Amino acid sequence: MESLAAFSSSFALAPPLADYSVCRSRRGWAFPPRRINTRMEAQAKPKEAKLWGGRFKEGVTDAVEHFTESISFDKELYKHDIMGSRAHASMLAQQGLITASDRDSIIQGLNEIERRIENGEFNWRADREDVHMNIEAALTDMIGEPAKKLHTARSRNDQVVTDLRLWCRDAIDRIIASMKHLQVSLLTLALKNEGLIVPGLPIDRFMTSDALGFTAPLRNRYVVVPRSMDAVSDRDFILEFLSANAITAVHLSRLGEEWVLWASEEFGFITPSDSVSTGSSIMPQKKNPDPMELVRGKSARVIGNLVTLLTLCKGLPHAYNRDLQEDKEPVFDSVKTILGMLEVSAEFALNITFNRGRIQKALPAGYLDATTLADYLVKKGVPFRTSHDIVGKSVALCTSKNCQLLDLSLDELRSINPVFDNDVYEFLGVENAIQKFRSYGSSGSACVADQLDYWIKKLEMK
Repeated sequence: MESLAAFSSSFALAPPLADYSVCRSRRGWAFPPRRINTRMEAQAKPKEAKLWGGRFKEGVTDAVEHFTESISFDKELYKHDIMGSRAHASMLAQQGLITASDRDSIIQGLNEIERRIENGEFNWRADREDVHMNIEAALTDMIGEPAKKLHTARSRNDQVVTDLRLWCRDAIDRIIASMKHLQVSLLTLALKNEGLIVPGLPIDRFMTSDALGFTAPLRNRYVVVPRSMDAVSDRDFILEFLSANAITAVHLSRLGEEWVLWASEEFGFITPSDSVSTGSSIMPQKKNPDPMELVRGKSARVIGNLVTLLTLCKGLPHAYNRDLQEDKEPVFDSVKTILGMLEVSAEFALNITFNRGRIQKALPAGYLDATTLADYLVKKGVPFRTSHDIVGKSVALCTSKNCQLLDLSLDELRSINPVFDNDVYEFLGVENAIQKFRSYGSSGSACVADQLDYWIKKLEMK
């Protein structure tokens, strides 16, 4: 009873929840209409149209907007986002997709935005979601139509991974500079104590290193710590090895997840052979891709082994400590697990069949030709942001008619925008769309063939 009373009192001490307060009445719990009114008021506020909102009839709720925004932290990437956009604009002009005048306007606008951000004059807006949309929307407000062409041939997925690569590259430079400062500080300390003699035996470590096939003996990382003390406690080579294993395990796990999904009844894109499948003890019709489910599951132990050794090493002083006896089991287990995951993944790959009919039937879903339709409009001189909106409205029309973009008549397309002409149908349909993908790394037939040729040579397959 005492614990129950304490449990109840903890609620009494807690502050009331705003907008969700309830009160007890004789007829039960009464929920005041305050929250409903708040939502109605929030929905009544005018909101800026999303840059991707062409096919949507209503905006997101405040709760969704607040939950999905990332500008509160990814504005750290502003300099690299602007750097990437400058390079992208220059490439678009070089390829004739925008004019030199548009390129210059975009770059000048981006330079001004960068100046405002660095001077604290830029207004970051949560309703613009992230650093990319904030900068692009501000650029559109500043220079107008040319800014709408900047997003041609790229997505925010492209932007964020490029931004992060650039940010990490700069961060590495800063860390290296700080490491050098630490090294100089340690060397300064060593020079102050240069006359301090530590006893040792004369040995030839280079001879031993050469006999074992190493490039050289280990050099001191800490100039104030004797090499023998550092060498016997060094486990960086294991940490790097386990890190590489963990990354490999994550890639195998993601591949496994793809194949598990594709083998499901809902997808049915692949059928594993009986030799790499298992059954169910209760459902006789089941055929499970269990090897890949286990690949997905076993990745957790490989990741865990890395975390185990990192935790083991983080509090150890220099020189050998008995704690390091625990370094071997994670390493042995990771190697055994990774080898098993690689072997069974290869075995699975050689024993699956793609269900071409099922895949072909699924291709029209999702309007895969919408992006090439936007490219068509760009080639007609329409800014990409405007093209995005036009295609969004075209998709919305298709969903209302339960048809594909290829099924829309020219009159229906022109009712959305008069720029459409008969040649639009060369860009519609999955087969036509795929043939339009020609840039390096894309999914066009010729590009995929080039990648296959590259890997055949790389792996020396005959």
